[in-house]
Amino acid sequence: MTDYGEKRVVPRFTFIATVDISDPESGIRLSGRISEISRKGCYIDLLNTLPKDTPVQLRITRDCGTFATAGSVIYVLERMGMGVVFSEIAPDQQNVLESWLAEFSG
Repeated sequence: MTDYGEKRVVPRFTFIATVDISDPESGIRLSGRISEISRKGCYIDLLNTLPKDTPVQLRITRDCGTFATAGSVIYVLERMGMGVVFSEIAPDQQNVLESWLAEFSG
């Protein structure tokens, strides 16, 4: 079992954005708020979470930019939120993510 309280190899940054989440298998759609982001994933503040290991599609919107990718729920904090790991990031979407993360360098 992974201990998500351990120090992360990839740093996560405080980041505020809206997110639309969909579970392609069940058709469930949710809206939430991103509060942390990294190159590998994000944390979503959300009262009604999806179960661990649920595959999801994410659409994160911040200012005038949008980042869309597939992912998977890796942990859940009941009635608080969930951690999602990104997967299958298209090159153009990777550029959006990298531009957002560049704000934290230096």
